[in-house]
This record gives sequence, C-alpha cells and structure tokens, in this order.
Amino acid sequence: MKAYIGLGSNLGRPADNVSEALHRLAELPGVDRVRASSLYDTEPVSEYEQPAYVNAAAELETALSPRELLEAMQHIQRDMGQQGHPGGAPRLIDLDLLLYEGVVSDDEVCTLPHPRMHERAFVLVPLCELAPTLVHPQSGKTLRELCDDLPPAEGATARSED
Repeated sequence: MKAYIGLGSNLGRPADNVSEALHRLAELPGVDRVRASSLYDTEPVSEYEQPAYVNAAAELETALSPRELLEAMQHIQRDMGQQGHPGGAPRLIDLDLLLYEGVVSDDEVCTLPHPRMHERAFVLVPLCELAPTLVHPQSGKTLRELCDDLPPAEGATARSED
C-alpha cells in the first residue's frame, strides 16, 4: 500500500532532522520503499513567534496498516526528542500521515486524509512534487489542482543544494 507522510522541523538543525526522520521511516519493519520530495523552506502558520520550517513529503510502500504506521511515526518523533506540543508550536520533528491508499477514516486516532492538508502549501507543494496526479479521496481533485487552488501568497520555496 502507498502512504504519504508530511515532515517538518524548525528547531535544532531542521534539514538534518527531516533527513534523519526519512532515514528512520525507511528502516521501519513493514516499509519497503521511501521516496522523498525536495526540502522546502516555509514560513510558520502559527500565532507563536518562531523560526521558519523545513518541510518535505514522503511516499512509502508499506505493509503497515494506517494505525500501525501512525504509531511508528509517533515513536520516531519521541525517539528523536520531540515532546508533546500544542498545535502551531515550534517542533524538532513533526510527522503527519496525510494519505493512505485512498482510505477515508474519521476516527479520533487516525483521521484520513489529513483534515487540513488541502489548505496548506507547506504540505501540498512537497506532496505534489511526488504525486501531482494523485486524487484527494474526498475532494476528487488532483494534488496539482489543490496546489493551483492555493492563494497566491501561500508558498513553499525549494531549498538550494548547499
């Protein structure tokens, strides 16, 4: 099954944190392949004063169920030192399960697709790099169409290779 993950960090060494999380995702039992987007510099969407983020998206081939994958992602976050945080607070690493092979789920533990992904450039732009023709299971729009629907001021800038 294919799953899509959003990654973000704005504390410590954000690009290294995202790369480390991608490596850990690839090492999970039940994950056969990880394909990652470029890294993107994005402005925080929050009432908290904080530094810019580094965001990316990943496509996983996995035998894990959505709930098993979510639990493994939460373990990676804790293992990397991310403490619980209020929404919008700065993060050492944040992993969000965005989509899972067309599954629509509204349970309180694992909501799919991610409820706000279609509103956020920092999620859609890296995700669209990986799968522009993937159809959002609720809106019926492709990721490219959802990106095109974002307000012009919204954006994510690809990081230059240093």
